This record gives sequence, C-alpha cells and structure tokens, in this order.
Amino acid sequence: MQFETSNLSLAAVRADCIAIGLHDDGKFAPLAQQVDEASGGRLKQLQARGDLPSRLGETLLLLDLPGLKAERVVVVGLGAPADFDRRAWRKALSAALKAVLRTRTLRLALALERPAADQKPGGDYYFGRAVAELTHAALYRTNDLKSARKPKPAALTRVLTAAIANEAAANVKRGFVHGSAVAGGMKLLRDLGNLPGNICTPRYLAEQAKGLASAHRSLTVKVLDEAGIRRQKMGCLLAVAAGSAEPPRFISLEYRGGKAGAAPIVLVGKGVTFDTGGISLKDPGAMDEMKYDMCGAASVLAALQVVAELRLPLNVVGLVGAVENMPGSRATKPGDIVTSAAGLTVEILNTDAEGRLVLCDALDYARRYKPAAVIDIATLTGACVIALGHHTTGILGNDDALAQELVAAGQRADDRGWQLPLTEEYAEQLKSNFADLANIGGRDGGVITAAAFLGRFTKGMSWAHMDIAGTAWLSGSQKGGTGRPLPLLADFLIERAGRGG
Repeated sequence: MQFETSNLSLAAVRADCIAIGLHDDGKFAPLAQQVDEASGGRLKQLQARGDLPSRLGETLLLLDLPGLKAERVVVVGLGAPADFDRRAWRKALSAALKAVLRTRTLRLALALERPAADQKPGGDYYFGRAVAELTHAALYRTNDLKSARKPKPAALTRVLTAAIANEAAANVKRGFVHGSAVAGGMKLLRDLGNLPGNICTPRYLAEQAKGLASAHRSLTVKVLDEAGIRRQKMGCLLAVAAGSAEPPRFISLEYRGGKAGAAPIVLVGKGVTFDTGGISLKDPGAMDEMKYDMCGAASVLAALQVVAELRLPLNVVGLVGAVENMPGSRATKPGDIVTSAAGLTVEILNTDAEGRLVLCDALDYARRYKPAAVIDIATLTGACVIALGHHTTGILGNDDALAQELVAAGQRADDRGWQLPLTEEYAEQLKSNFADLANIGGRDGGVITAAAFLGRFTKGMSWAHMDIAGTAWLSGSQKGGTGRPLPLLADFLIERAGRGG
C-alpha cells in the first residue's frame, strides 16, 4: 500500500475515487465545495433533493460527476459540527474506506474534513498515522481456515490525502511510515490471536519469534525448552503447564537499537495459548475464546516487529512465557504450593488464575537486564472487563509516572488506557496461611489484586501492568482479535525514542 500527499485542487487530482464528508448543518466544507463547484453544483442539487448523507458514518457512492478526473465520489456523513471530534473522524474515515473497498478503486483521494484536534502540535503526524492504520485495518481479512474459495483481495493500492500544505507534508508522510509499521504489527497480533489453540501452541509462538529474528538482523532470539525453564527455577510457570501434553516455552527476543549498555525497556507477555482453567475448569460457554489468552505474548512479538522495522534508537527486550493450561492427570490442584523463580512460595487456590503465575516468573527474569522500565501485557482478569468494559485497557503499576506515560500514549494513539489504584491494602488480600502468598485475593477488586500479586515480584523496578482482557478481542458476530493494545505500546516506544509527533 502506497500513501501520498497532495495540495492540488480536487478537480485536478488523478484518482479513481474521491472521498468527501458532509455535516448535518447543510453547509459544505471547503473540500466538498471544491467538488461541488467542479461538478457544476451537482452536489447541491442532490442535497436539495435530500439524497446526500449527513448522519455520522452514512455513505453514498456517486458515479461520473462532471468536471472531475475521478470516476467515483464517496460522500460520507460527518454528523453535527459541534460533535465532530477525532473519534467521529475515525468513524467517518472507516465508513468511507468500507464503501470504497466495495468498488474496484485502485487509487483513492481522501478529502474528509479534519477535526480540530488535528490542528494541534503533532496533529499532522497523527493524522498520517491514523490514515495508514485505518486503511490497513479496513483491508484486513481474518485468517480463517475455511475451505471455500477466498474472496478477491481489495483493488486499492494507493491512498492520497488531499489539501496537505507543503509545510505539513513531511510530518504526514512520517505518520504514514509509522502507521504502516504499526498496522503490520497489528496484523501479526490479530493473526496469532485468531489461530486456534491446536495450531498456535507454545512451540508455534517460539517459531514465530525465531521467524522475526530471521527477518530482522537487529533482533536476536533465545528459546528455553522445558528443561531450560526448569533450570531457571520457574516453578510457577511450570505449575501452569503441568497438566498439558504441550511443552512450555520461554522466549526472549532482544532488539539493540540504542546505545551500547543503555538500560532496555522490557516487555513481558502472557502467552497462555489455550486456557481451560485447569482443574478450576471454566464454564463451556465462550471457552473457545480462550485461544486469545496469548494476546499479551502476541503484543510483545508485534511490538518488537514495529521497533525493528522503524529502527528506533532504543534497546527493547521482549519476554514471553508460553504455556497451555489443561486439566490433565498431572495438573496442578487447588491448594498446591509451588516455588517461584524469585524464591517466594505461592499457594494456588484457583488454577484459573494462571496468567499471573506465568508472568511472575517472567518478571523476575527481567531483572537480569537491569531495565529502565518493565511493562507486562496480559489478558489477565475478567474483573477488568467488569470494571472498564471493552473500551479501555486497565493500567496499574508501582511507578505512577510510567503508568501515566502509557495513558498519554493511549490518548495520542486512539487506543485508550486508564490507570487504576494499586496501594498496599490490596496486597493484604493475598495472604495465605501456608505460603508466602496466595494467587487470588477474592472477588473484590480482582483486577487490582491480580496486579498486586505481580507487584510482589517487581520491587525495585519501574513497572507497569496492562490488563487487556476487555480490549484484545471482540465476541459475537464480530468475533476476532482487535490488534489492541499495539497502537498504545508503539506510541509509547516511539515517544521514548524521541520520534513521535
């Protein structure tokens, strides 16, 4: 996919289709006015008849308007001017792209009015990023395993953004480059999440990490098998894997783009490739969606792909504990006590609270890198879905500045997170009569007590936890991976590298 900018009049733009927007107040914005004037007032005639859309996201395809080089014009409703913010713009752009992809358009000229937020510092860069990310998202096709013939791929190969002033073009183009890299990472994340658990196993995730290292010289990979994991004394991770015939893997993927010896950012991903709950078996309804329980791991692999493609001047390490949680004859039982790599003993009261057991050993492993910051990403708790729904990622940690840095990255990237409190009272709910701590703390504050458990293994490190249980995938008729929270993570890393807007 190629992205371009132009400051030519729309009548002179050579494209197969032009996308314009109309608000519900009846007034034409300058770009729509250009099309109307070039076509001899055709748009106003259609508007007078009530044929043009104005409600947010509604579209109409017009063919062969006079005075234009483009054969098609897609008109998309922008809603009320007072409500036209960045979210509304993204919805309108997505609707326009969906309409265009139903045609055989090769080259699209985007001439949608931009919201006021895009006029702020950094707006041109984030405009370019959003155009690239949303275009690739519209083009994405689920990697299904259906035997029927696949539909034809979309014809679209080039997107041109109109009315870009010369002084803004460089920032918009930089946004195109970054947005395309983020979109590529989101595709990897979605593809891995959508695969069934009998294909995307711990060994499969390890092979994907090796593939990334083969594709990018800046990446090096190391994979520990079960014996290697045992040598690292990762008793909690092994306790989760005990009931499965699928052997676990521990993956480290390193990118060295910063100064030699500079402290890296360490990303830690939960890689439970399928989660039955173990002996604490889940209800059957929607259990198939537990193939997405490795989206934290996939987020880490995708983030390393992005930093490698953009050659960011950072040192970044990705750590993934990859396991399958099954109720086999050797499975860990409620009440069993295991010893973590950090030496703390854990009473496992619920085997379905397994992600934190995988993460705690990975977080301890992160210490060897003397990191500048540690961020774990995990589909950790249903409690986070109850607290924040499916719109916002939960963010917690022992470093408020780091947590707020992630929240700010989510705001900029339109991939929102929200910081929840993490105070010492929540850790008291994890007390055990028989071990250093229990792996659950009761129903109350479940998303926070899960983070409090991880906090016991991150003392002395700048650490943040991202609970993506509500944001990593969609259920129902739209079932599939969302690609989140990669835009947030990528923005955080780009900003840390000093390459943002």
